[in-house]
Amino acid sequence: MGSSLTDQADEVAAAFVAARRAGRALSAYPGERPRDLAEAYAIQDRALAIDGRAVAGWKVGRINPPHDATLGANRLAGPIFADLVVRAADGDVAAMPVIAGGFAAAEAELLLHVAAGWDGTVPRDDAATIAIVDEVRLGIEIASSPYPGINADGPCVTVSDFGNNLGSVIGRAVDGWRGIDLCAIPVRTIIDGAEVGADTAATMLDGPYGAVRFLLGNLKARGIRADQGLWISTGAITGVHPVVPGQHVVAEFGDHGTVACRIVGG
Repeated sequence: MGSSLTDQADEVAAAFVAARRAGRALSAYPGERPRDLAEAYAIQDRALAIDGRAVAGWKVGRINPPHDATLGANRLAGPIFADLVVRAADGDVAAMPVIAGGFAAAEAELLLHVAAGWDGTVPRDDAATIAIVDEVRLGIEIASSPYPGINADGPCVTVSDFGNNLGSVIGRAVDGWRGIDLCAIPVRTIIDGAEVGADTAATMLDGPYGAVRFLLGNLKARGIRADQGLWISTGAITGVHPVVPGQHVVAEFGDHGTVACRIVGG
């Protein structure tokens, strides 16, 4: 990123934070693009410090081939700010903003809550992961960035702008989740009445519990506290579906219920 990594990270981070605060799109990436995940997370960490808002949780996204081999990771992470989390009871349609002129998408996801008091030990398997999770809920991630090319430009660019997150809808709880195979839940995403994707979490690497393990390891390596309890949005099950203001999004999770939102301008 040039002669001064710190200066470059500061400039890019400040530009993204300012654009997000103003709800203003960026016609180009605001600086030199990060070359690897270390540089990308350095920008994200600096942006977190500049932004200053409380973080309620983290989104996890997949890094697809061939980038996973090149970068040495198959997932990425970004913060979910507390003021952009909306709790939606059954029947509620949450109003979720996106950045007009930037990138905007909706994703059906399972949200897992890591209980407060995590001791810093990253679990090695599903049983150990289940032991530190105290709740599972249905959700929709709102992915939006001031920069329209955030996903097209690759995972490092995605990471550099908060992992392309702009909020989360947290829906109803999955009752009896400890006895359910989360990877077997059929999921459909419907936008304006039309199905745009259908799948299960079985296609998502090592599933929602694997996403939790990745996220905790990522935060630990970055020196970010995770003992206060946090939500983890574990990945787009049916895909990343572009949206525009005015559209209505429904995520169906088989017999476990639905969660819905309406996309609005930022």
